[in-house]
Amino acid sequence: MITAQMVDSPSPKQAAGIAAAEHVKTGMILGLGTGSTVAFFLDALAERMAKEGIEVIGVPTSVDTADKCKELGISLATLEEQPVLDLVIDGADEVDPEFRLVKGGGGALLREKIVAAAGTKVIIIIGSGKRVDRLGTTFLLPVEVLPFGYLSIRENVAQLGCCKPYVRNTEAGEPFITDNGNYILDCQFENGIADANQLHADLSQIPGVVEVGLFINLCHLVIEGADDGKVVTLQR
Repeated sequence: MITAQMVDSPSPKQAAGIAAAEHVKTGMILGLGTGSTVAFFLDALAERMAKEGIEVIGVPTSVDTADKCKELGISLATLEEQPVLDLVIDGADEVDPEFRLVKGGGGALLREKIVAAAGTKVIIIIGSGKRVDRLGTTFLLPVEVLPFGYLSIRENVAQLGCCKPYVRNTEAGEPFITDNGNYILDCQFENGIADANQLHADLSQIPGVVEVGLFINLCHLVIEGADDGKVVTLQR
């Protein structure tokens, strides 16, 4: 379950979420990402809705996000009902200087990428420490795969330079299951990802790989919260 709470002295993630909410205009169709930073955005959005009377419709990328929106009174639709989105707000696990992202820490990378691709504008909100010179240096790369033949798929993924592809597990020791019914391989690269574009292309060609947690050309603006509660906005 995604949870967040607004406080007087915002954390970096809260600061980014609050700043992102200021980009929303009444009548917008929003793509809503998944994760703790997005949760703060949703709280800030709900506060604006209550105080200013703005009206929006959200397309959630996960069951968790949909549940939180229902709690906050944010109207929801599906991507089939609203195939073009005015604005997408999501988080990221890593952002490089070319605005390429590693995403999927919350396990929603497939739906997040579909929603991002439907967005006219995509804003990525992050706390401090998420910007990196090279992707894959601070966070494992998630790769969503079919359960059928996943061990064979894992071996093929390893051949592309991933020294340790782990099957993501729950606290109970069972494979983590995405909202789409798939597994996730968390992939470690010893010196980071040398060529993100090529790796994305190569991983996408492996039979059984459903989606790759590399988001390329899917980010227009980055809002980074700082430790002092201020934000830095980076335009692509």
